[in-house]
Amino acid sequence: MAPELKEFQRLVSIFKQHGYILYLVGGTVRDILLGLKLTDMDCVTDATPEEMKLFLKGADFTFAKMGSIRCKEEEVKFDITTLRKEKGYADSRHPNEVIFVKDLKVDVLRRDFTINAMYMDEHLVLFDYVNGEKDIKKRIIRMVGDPEKRIKEDPLRIIRAIRFALQLDFEIDKKLEKAMLKNIDTLKLLKKEKIIQDINKLTKFDENRKKELFDKFGITKLISVVE
Repeated sequence: MAPELKEFQRLVSIFKQHGYILYLVGGTVRDILLGLKLTDMDCVTDATPEEMKLFLKGADFTFAKMGSIRCKEEEVKFDITTLRKEKGYADSRHPNEVIFVKDLKVDVLRRDFTINAMYMDEHLVLFDYVNGEKDIKKRIIRMVGDPEKRIKEDPLRIIRAIRFALQLDFEIDKKLEKAMLKNIDTLKLLKKEKIIQDINKLTKFDENRKKELFDKFGITKLISVVE
């Protein structure tokens, strides 16, 4: 077992001792299923930041208001977020209100793509409410919920869909692609720097496919030059 997963199991035991759950989530679960190297570990819990302060003394609580904390166990970095639902996106990026919940099935509804919306416990048992594993096998990027509504909540999801398609060599779901093209102008609501920052997360990709997708969605034209 990878050392990152061993540290996760140890962290789970700490949460259990205090009466809380802890699951792996998002890109971490996706990468486990794809057999990719693990980096930072993304987790969710039913413990609130205030509750975590009582037993995670060395953690970083800078973003506790949004329900997120960071901690480090034996050189393994963990991002831990309290299960939550979100309401309203007035600035087309961040929720107006965050409500802490206890149910994975509620938390999953705020997540972007099905491949990033799965949970896994310390025994690597998968909790998949949106057919994310099926989409990984099909190599498809598909939105959780209505694509058009989710893009209007946060237009950066257009860039994220393109990035994951390139990074993982996946296809974009036709319904999602249609919504992306229809709402491409919503990207103008974002700062160019934010778009470039997300695109720069790309590491390994096919240059020809990058040009194809960037041309299709007008990304290069939108931000002048992206490199």
